[in-house]
Amino acid sequence: MFAKPEATLGIRLAEGLAWAGVLWTAYVYAGYPLLLLFLARLRGRPVRTVTVPSPEVTVIVTVHNGSSGIRRKLDNLIDQDYPRDRFEIVVADDASTDGTDRIVETEYGNRGVRLVRLEIRGGKERAQQAAVSSSRGEILVFTDVGTLLDPGGIAAIVRPFSDSLVGAVSSVDRFVTHDGSPAGEGLYVRYEMALRSLESRVGSLVGLSGSLFAARRAVCVDFSDQLASDFRTALVAVRLGYRAVSDDAVHGYYTDLARRGGEFDRKVRTVIRGLTVLFAERELMNPLRHGIFAWQLLSHKVGRWTVPLALIVTLVGSALATPVSLSAALLLGLQLMAYAGAVVAAAVPLLGETGPGRLLRYFVEVNASIVVAWTRFLRGERIVAWSPSRR
Repeated sequence: MFAKPEATLGIRLAEGLAWAGVLWTAYVYAGYPLLLLFLARLRGRPVRTVTVPSPEVTVIVTVHNGSSGIRRKLDNLIDQDYPRDRFEIVVADDASTDGTDRIVETEYGNRGVRLVRLEIRGGKERAQQAAVSSSRGEILVFTDVGTLLDPGGIAAIVRPFSDSLVGAVSSVDRFVTHDGSPAGEGLYVRYEMALRSLESRVGSLVGLSGSLFAARRAVCVDFSDQLASDFRTALVAVRLGYRAVSDDAVHGYYTDLARRGGEFDRKVRTVIRGLTVLFAERELMNPLRHGIFAWQLLSHKVGRWTVPLALIVTLVGSALATPVSLSAALLLGLQLMAYAGAVVAAAVPLLGETGPGRLLRYFVEVNASIVVAWTRFLRGERIVAWSPSRR
């Protein structure tokens, strides 16, 4: 038998980097949540709600070409169990061309719904900014056409603001089928909602649900028309001395995406927009100034967006070390099997929509979308106006 070649310093370094990539990925997806769970039990920060008079609320519905769903959305809001004299609805229309604005004005104008329209398309945040400038509420609720609320949804999302330290509140995402009946959430959504709950209990959320969130007017004073509002609002709240929290009593119901390709494109856009916000608010990543929250931001966002690099390092490092290391060979084999499984799951819908196949496919797609997003971001691409995913 031939003896194994002796491991050189470079090969040992490659193997060490391969296992470092494994450890980083494990920390981001498992270690960070476990540490949050430990801290939540050790020093949890519950939201201290008290009974107070209903604050004045403005609900801002952002829409671009939403004529097919705007009636259902506005009827859902008008039927909310909240004092009508303390609650206004503003539709922020981003230059729709399908008659959405006419529906709002002619059918809902006399029912207390106000239209704020951009004549030239400027993007979701620019439409929201215009609505914020013309709103009167002390609490601003941001939502989109495809998301429905429980009858007590507005009252529920407003309640945590009775705690003076709460600056923003996020909903819990819930899937429904196209006929409106409940659907089982995927593992990823359940994971994300659990992570939000833990972050909320420990300190502050690092991002809000883009389909339904609320913020104090003070947090929205310098509302940006260039930066993703769901991510930036959480960061601004912390910068101003507040915290952003998730409330399990606040549900936003929406249907899953119909096209897998559309989902991949949405992920790429979301990461590009997220990277833009992260670098604009990079001071919040300084643990000397922002303590626990800086750790949360680094672990969740920076960690998640650097996992693809860790995966590449693991693949290359284990391949280089395989000739001289059994553990590296096993690690390489496991990776190749996982990637092959993801390819098969993507090619065979029956395997890709259930069980381990779905998880593998989703994990690979997520990290592939992050690679694409980084590439486009480093080339200087920024996304302001983009069409919402069809739901």
